[in-house]
Amino acid sequence: MELLYLCTFGWSRDFKNLCDWYTHLLQNSPRQTIHIHVLGNIITANPDNVEYILKTKFENYPKGRPFSRILGDLLGKGIFNVDGDLWLFQRKMASLELASVSIRNYAFEIVNTEIKCRLLPLLTSAANSKHGGLIDLQDVFRRFSFDNICKFSFGLDPGCLESSLPISVFAESFDLATKLSAERAMATLPLVWKIKRFLNMGTEKKLKEAIEVVNLLADEVILQKRKLGFSTNQDLLSRFMACVADDQYLKDIVTSFILAGRDTMASALTTFFWLLANHPKVVSKIREESNQVMASNQEFASYEQIREMHYLHAVVNESLRLYPPVQFDSKFAIEDDFLPDGTFVRKGTRVTYHPYAMGRMETIWGLDCMEFRPERWLKNGTFCPISPFKCPVFQAGIRVCLGKEMSLVEMKIVALSVFQKFDIKIVAPEVAPRFSPGLTAMLSGGLQAEIRERDNVP
Repeated sequence: MELLYLCTFGWSRDFKNLCDWYTHLLQNSPRQTIHIHVLGNIITANPDNVEYILKTKFENYPKGRPFSRILGDLLGKGIFNVDGDLWLFQRKMASLELASVSIRNYAFEIVNTEIKCRLLPLLTSAANSKHGGLIDLQDVFRRFSFDNICKFSFGLDPGCLESSLPISVFAESFDLATKLSAERAMATLPLVWKIKRFLNMGTEKKLKEAIEVVNLLADEVILQKRKLGFSTNQDLLSRFMACVADDQYLKDIVTSFILAGRDTMASALTTFFWLLANHPKVVSKIREESNQVMASNQEFASYEQIREMHYLHAVVNESLRLYPPVQFDSKFAIEDDFLPDGTFVRKGTRVTYHPYAMGRMETIWGLDCMEFRPERWLKNGTFCPISPFKCPVFQAGIRVCLGKEMSLVEMKIVALSVFQKFDIKIVAPEVAPRFSPGLTAMLSGGLQAEIRERDNVP
């Protein structure tokens, strides 16, 4: 315990974020791998190790029971909380649906509608308000993402981004459930939360109550769909209902997609706009590229036009390199093993790969790895991808995120729509992001920004 105290004191004294402390340790490790013995955790930023864990020896590194227990009350047997046959079945089913053109068009339409009818009017209202255009962009993006993912997953519109910024009981309960579940994951002594859960007291009682609210709404949506028929609906739940009869299982599956698609998108958009507010020349280049691809009187880019914007794609990838929404991901070894760098992994050990640290490794990105430089992704103006095992923002290998392409497109639509009409100024741009503890990288205190309408915009 003394080592744990010293480590904690060291990072809290010298680094604003725990992920920066881990980055420091990994940067100074000859193998880009460290072993935090007191936590029973091997942490790596070595691409060879990442490929080994996520692809070569995939079967030996599942999420494992410790992780499943932490999120089990919220996600049940959903795809992000299971291994083996349960995971494989959901993976195949989701892969089939998410690869279809119809679901892509459906998601594209949802995002465009939310931008046109809610996001842009809200930002216009903020720009013209007596408060000087100040607004918390992180809160805006959390509401935006929640509306989108609920429409996409359940066919339900919580209306969180309405101009009055209403309080949604469902959104609040979901937020609280994910927050308290994340606290379980970061507990030094897991036995404490397990005892509180058994006694139904404290934070575990609050977690149970929050999950009950989420479940009640999910159950009601499923019930109504079964009554009214779902065969003509396009949302994910309706599609899954065609091949899954168990309502509890359906709820677990769709709740997992809400968790994956809400906070990750909100986190990605928040740090993206923080970075671009600090790099106005990049914003200018995005506008120049969009002007070359889109018609002068065109309000929204088409899916095909977005694919032509190589610079914008590079900007999004560079932002995700430096600020991945999920800063680290862990697996648990089934059997004794050796990683490619020679690190011994004992059976049952937690093995964590660290995308946040990997985005800051000179061995991967060069001496300018700390700089925001979208051009590193371009060659003669064309986007050039790198190995996903060097930048596993969306995981990689067999568990690569099925929603990767839709997420990237959503970020680009938001960027184009907002920068076409507004200038964004961060209240304290010189202050580096400080993250709140949680499953995803959310900024502590939000992102206060000043919104100004651009002049002479068609």
